Amino acid sequence: MLNKGIEECSVCRSKLASPNSRTYKAYDQNRGHASSNHRALNILLVTGDCVLVGLQPILVYMSKVDGKFNFSPISVNFLTECTKVFFAIVMLLFQARRQKVGEKPLLSISVFLQAARNNVLLAVPAFLYAINNYLKFIMQLYFNPSTVKMLGNLKVLVIALLLRLIMRRRFSVIQWEALALLLIGISVNQLRSAPESTTGLGLPLASVAYFYTSIFITFPSMASVFNEYAMKSQFQTSIYHQNLFLYGYGAFFNFLGIIGTIIFKGPANFNIFQGHSKATMFLICNNAAQGILSSFFLNTQMQY
Repeated sequence: MLNKGIEECSVCRSKLASPNSRTYKAYDQNRGHASSNHRALNILLVTGDCVLVGLQPILVYMSKVDGKFNFSPISVNFLTECTKVFFAIVMLLFQARRQKVGEKPLLSISVFLQAARNNVLLAVPAFLYAINNYLKFIMQLYFNPSTVKMLGNLKVLVIALLLRLIMRRRFSVIQWEALALLLIGISVNQLRSAPESTTGLGLPLASVAYFYTSIFITFPSMASVFNEYAMKSQFQTSIYHQNLFLYGYGAFFNFLGIIGTIIFKGPANFNIFQGHSKATMFLICNNAAQGILSSFFLNTQMQY
């Protein structure tokens, strides 16, 4: 029998001095609480994200007047990204005040510039997200909100394929079967939903709609995979810096879209609040909250 305070190694059977048993109990309890809290947080984030994602096409539909938008969709996306940038700055300042002695200062100019150089790749998903956010409005001109939401679920299949090809992620047979059922179900449902008219250029409306659909599915899928790759490849960078860069790039690309609109349609389009209503204000808040929740979810996945 071993003396008190001595334990035997399960591998080499050598005798090892063990720390106080209370230390193990405290560690196990904290680990159990952390795991439980993590699961509860994930459930809360996923539930909130589902609600916000479901509201998005409904709010876009409500913002239409006589079947069209009286505002620039790019302005909505720009204001959404600006809201997210403001939130990221607040979180960065809040986290900086909670830093402990010896930790890398978040507000240091040199640290910030180094992080900016290391995370330039975040411009890729930001650009893809900017295009996708614009297409969310265009899709509503061809399909009703429920159809747009259902077509958007095809992104799950594309994301899975990209994760398998790019990040070598493995999926079980049951997961692939579930994805196949999702594809079959959506395909059967959409066979009756094709628009039956032509565009001003004489092209079949269905062809244009499904062209936008292919982009609507592919671009956000690529953005999600590239976003995860870019963030995890620079895991030494604070997630608060990364969120700020991602949102900042998004605001920049949408601002370029506004400049392009002014060039092609005239200076009258410089008023980014023109044609907005209560529905668009709710839409901006909803989209911003959705992006923020997604970043929190990714943050928790990187921590555990």
